[in-house]
Amino acid sequence: MCDTLVAIAPATARGGVLFGKNSDRERNEAQVLEMQPRRNSGPGGRVRLTYIDIAEAPRTHACLISRPFWMWGAEMGANEHGVVIGNEAMHATIPAQRKRALTGMDLVRLGLERGATAAEAVAVMTALLEQHGQGGDCGHRGRFYYQNGFVIADPTEAYVLETVGRWWVVEKVSGVRTLSNALSIGEAAHAVSPALAAHAQAEGWSDGAGRFNFAGRLLDPVKDAATFGQGRCARAANLLAPKAGRIDVADALSVLRDHGAEAGGDSDWSPRKTLSRSICMHAAHGGRRSQTVSSMASDLTPGRTVHWVTATAAPCLSLFKPVVMGVPLAAQGPPPSDRFDGESLWWRHERMHRAALARYPAVLATIAAERDAAEVSFRARMETAWAGGEAAVARAVTACWREAEAIEAGWLEAVWAGAPRGPSAIGRPAALAWARLNGVAGFPTA
Repeated sequence: MCDTLVAIAPATARGGVLFGKNSDRERNEAQVLEMQPRRNSGPGGRVRLTYIDIAEAPRTHACLISRPFWMWGAEMGANEHGVVIGNEAMHATIPAQRKRALTGMDLVRLGLERGATAAEAVAVMTALLEQHGQGGDCGHRGRFYYQNGFVIADPTEAYVLETVGRWWVVEKVSGVRTLSNALSIGEAAHAVSPALAAHAQAEGWSDGAGRFNFAGRLLDPVKDAATFGQGRCARAANLLAPKAGRIDVADALSVLRDHGAEAGGDSDWSPRKTLSRSICMHAAHGGRRSQTVSSMASDLTPGRTVHWVTATAAPCLSLFKPVVMGVPLAAQGPPPSDRFDGESLWWRHERMHRAALARYPAVLATIAAERDAAEVSFRARMETAWAGGEAAVARAVTACWREAEAIEAGWLEAVWAGAPRGPSAIGRPAALAWARLNGVAGFPTA
């Protein structure tokens, strides 16, 4: 489960493009945040993806990617030209292919590596999809097969790309667009794959002008009811709609931290009260295996693009920190896996996150003001730094990460000091599910 948003001019406060995404995966499925340099390949080069290998591009672009630790592909990322892409699992009435092929995450990284604009990335991704198809198990511990959708943006425009098998359809974004785990493109398609157009005509789906409702024909309503995909998509859109014309980074972060309408105004809210699934996703028990494991928001203002990342799970309990292409990533310790490693930033934060769940309302009330104030300070620091050139920007990025590390270390100490002895705020079934997965990861109990 994931949620993605994009806002373009004139919906944004500064007239630029804003992008945001939560990556929701299994709770021990740590995500790696890394910079990938440009590559130059000679004739006949090949590149190994998650499951298959394909022809390498002669040259690739430098990329920032956030990827599940075991995959080649990325859940979200950006490249040196300001292209950003986020992926969504989609469920259609046509079952996803189980045979290994491209994964949606492979397509994200390929689009970033080979596309210098959003439109070029769309062309790269659709061509590769038609050539190689999509398929294979995308689950960590449990098997998970799905189709894929994407939001693809650059500093001037954005697109939604939705796929079923080798079919694809593209919508050009106007204003604000959100995407969750549900096919969403109706008749407002900018482009349709030739094979899909031919199928729609043969089946009598399309009108005389070739228009048809892609989502209406292919959305799986049973899977959508389980994932609450359309509901989360609408929730994000409704949160952003009143701010059209003045949407800024803070608004994107607020949406990525949203726990649904039922959480609004409830000071005692905890993940136990989630009725379905929320944008800021918290795993529980039974079918609720997904957890937001990494988040990213991008301000694509030309000449001063900043990507705000958590590099940790649970955005409601994390700080968004700045990343600028060309500035080395801050040290995060060893790349995380699905085994606990106290030297890794992702797992270090999990000590605070997983302890906080037991008394979630009290912890959130304690840290929220400091969290928000720190991020306001980070954004102000980056705004000031641009005037000082590359060296000033690099110093500001480093300072923000160091301050964030100190703040989150303080949160960890406070949460463990106040660890409750009574029932967990998330309820016994969810607490038992978390305890079982903690054991699988070798997570410390003290």
